[in-house]
Amino acid sequence: MMRRLPLRGRLALLIALAVAVAVAVCASASWFLVRDQLYDKLDQRLMGIGGPLMGEHGGPGGPGGPSVFRMRRDLAFVLAACTPTATSEGQVRPLPGPYTIMQVVTPQGGPCTVPGAGALTVTPADAQVARGARPDALHDGTGVDADGNRRDVRIFTRPFLAEDGTRAAVSFAIPLEEVTAPLNTLALFLVAVTALGVLASAGAGLVIARASLRPVDELTEVVEHIARTEDLDTRIPEEGRDEIARLSRSFNTMTAALAASRERQQQLIADAGHELRTPLTSLRTNIDLLLRSQETGRELPPDTRRRMLVNVKAQMQELSSLVGDLLELARPAEQEPSREIVALHEVVGRAVERARLRGPGLRIGTEVKPWFVRGDPGSLERAVVNLLDNAVKFSPPGGAVDVRLSAGELTVRDQGPGISADELPHVFDRFWRSPSARSLPGSGLGLSIVARVVRESGGQVSLDPADGGGTLVRVRLPGSPSRPD
Repeated sequence: MMRRLPLRGRLALLIALAVAVAVAVCASASWFLVRDQLYDKLDQRLMGIGGPLMGEHGGPGGPGGPSVFRMRRDLAFVLAACTPTATSEGQVRPLPGPYTIMQVVTPQGGPCTVPGAGALTVTPADAQVARGARPDALHDGTGVDADGNRRDVRIFTRPFLAEDGTRAAVSFAIPLEEVTAPLNTLALFLVAVTALGVLASAGAGLVIARASLRPVDELTEVVEHIARTEDLDTRIPEEGRDEIARLSRSFNTMTAALAASRERQQQLIADAGHELRTPLTSLRTNIDLLLRSQETGRELPPDTRRRMLVNVKAQMQELSSLVGDLLELARPAEQEPSREIVALHEVVGRAVERARLRGPGLRIGTEVKPWFVRGDPGSLERAVVNLLDNAVKFSPPGGAVDVRLSAGELTVRDQGPGISADELPHVFDRFWRSPSARSLPGSGLGLSIVARVVRESGGQVSLDPADGGGTLVRVRLPGSPSRPD
């Protein structure tokens, strides 16, 4: 049910429930505190009755005065009348006091009622007081008042010692109505206050929920606007330092990243289209010439025809390479490549052999020591081949390329024209090509792939001008000189 409610309704309901629980706990605690106070007052009244009845002061001049003396005398008369051998007769007058019911408890545990003072149910505790086994007893019980009405009462029983030494107990009782009646009234009042508090808290919770969720509503409106219009340039106002402000800043950061990603994607598509246009145009031109010569019956010279077919093959290879580079770069960053133990020195050896085939007039010197890394074998080989192809492409005829691998650092140095300082920050960008190299074959994606593969393998790559001319590329990959177990 809670999940079906809107967030504003759930928040208001939770606030109302929290306040209801708090009010209920406070009301219950107040009711119990008042109940304890009323019982204490009632018990104090009961325990203050008949203080002189213990036998210390029995004369008319003792504490309590004539009324206490008359009470002791009349109780002694009642006690004598309750004994099996009693022959006393007389009229017992009503006994004064704040109690409603009073009776004498004999040492045998039997009740001995006082005329006009009602009757009480004798409990084992009362009998123990009459026998002297305990000093007093205070408990709830039932009794019948002088009018014959049965009532719940609070009973206090004290020992009584007659002048002739007879031991007994006297029970005084006050109706519990003096406690239960105000408690019932208080309970009704607390229930009404609790209900009013719940209603007030529900209304306050709704107001608080609306005020608290107003920034969330604004955020929702902006998100819906972006989803409807795909306008990633929309920004949410960032005010304050609370959670809503943090969410707004995070959302603005996310939309900025999405906008930048979409811009890079559009740029990638535009650059890819531009790079694909050149080989496709060349292919179409060569194929059109071949078809036209066949349709018109004017055969091309064998050398020309062979040169055109070789050109078509080269353009097809360039297209295949470009498509492969695009697929590599289009792989999502969150899609982790396979990570295996790769012998980097063997990868470098194979790449050097391919480079020698592509640059037969170049001197390629190698110094390769064993080094094992963890990464994707195909991607690592592609990255190393791209580095060596780049060095071969920019090296002058008869030049030299130096390849070294030692302690996890691969260096490739060529003797080409080098790269100027203002071009160095762009060498790893997609489709970026130096102005001096735009007439050479290539797509401008090789070094971008190198940077991505090295980064995914946990390494670093840098490109700097070499001493004496040319370019020096450094690739550092974590690993070990021996194959891990």
